[in-house]
Amino acid sequence: MPKKNMFALLAGVLAVAIPLGGGASAEVQDRSIRVGSTLSPEHPNGIAIKAMAACAAKQSDGKIKIQGIYNAALGGDQEMSQAARAGTLDMFTTTTSPLVGLEPKLGVFDLPFLFNNRDEALAVLDGPFGKTVSDLMPARGLINLSFWDYGFRQITNSKRPIKSVDDLRGIRLRVIQNNIFIDAFSTLGANPIPMSWGEVFPALETGAIDGQENPVLTISDAQLSDVQKYLSRTNHVYSALMVIYSKSLWDKLSADEQKIIQACANEAKAVQREEMGKRADQAYAKLQKDGMAINDVDPAALEDMRKRLAPLYEKYAASIGKDMIDALNAQVAEIRKK
Repeated sequence: MPKKNMFALLAGVLAVAIPLGGGASAEVQDRSIRVGSTLSPEHPNGIAIKAMAACAAKQSDGKIKIQGIYNAALGGDQEMSQAARAGTLDMFTTTTSPLVGLEPKLGVFDLPFLFNNRDEALAVLDGPFGKTVSDLMPARGLINLSFWDYGFRQITNSKRPIKSVDDLRGIRLRVIQNNIFIDAFSTLGANPIPMSWGEVFPALETGAIDGQENPVLTISDAQLSDVQKYLSRTNHVYSALMVIYSKSLWDKLSADEQKIIQACANEAKAVQREEMGKRADQAYAKLQKDGMAINDVDPAALEDMRKRLAPLYEKYAASIGKDMIDALNAQVAEIRKK
């Protein structure tokens, strides 16, 4: 074999043999990547962004620098979504609900009582249905890199503990600006009031509303124990966090850069979920210490709520897609068989 061809072959073998993780390749450039979040840097979401940044720095020999921008400094979820689609923001994290206007099929996660527990929810997100959801996003100008955990939503209020449907009657309850949430709580007899998150604490403080619903860490971090007496664990909706990259900016990255960022988003997922589990237990203990009365809702009462809300599945099948609802329920059924 001519020396020229031998050297070319040897160079090719060495290129394949040296893994990307062993050091930045020639296909990794200096990158400064901003990640927007409405949550605090102390939230498990913030901790995971820092873990993702550390991973990317290590895998790229410091070339890829990921910076978290917290506490809605870049705007709310919808503002960040618009910026990412326009190519002016690299990344952001959001729950699925604010993106329903962009991709109606994401509304499947807003349907009440889909999951019995956290393990079911995470298994669905990590399984074929999670891939189906991620595959929807490029057409909307976004790339979903990973599903992190935001937790089950619980009800707080200043009037009484929620032990049955009757206890919800007449409660002025802040909900997110989402038709399924409005319909669900109207069906259960509450008076749902759509309101942006920034307005909630003062509205609770002045008595303009009686309560709200959110995952426990959000309730704790917002210090709602100062203006709410009761927390009832209803687990009525599970909220997933999506780790989103701007498609137009993602397409400008090299394959090696994409590989690093994708791998680090998944590595940070494990950190985020573990931290969420620990912090949720701590949040309940803190809220109780701060004077909130916390109650679990009787399974029979939850089943009553579930039956009353079952017609919502058919009502929203047209906008969400019956195929999406059936696919999710099918995967849940498979998980429950194991």
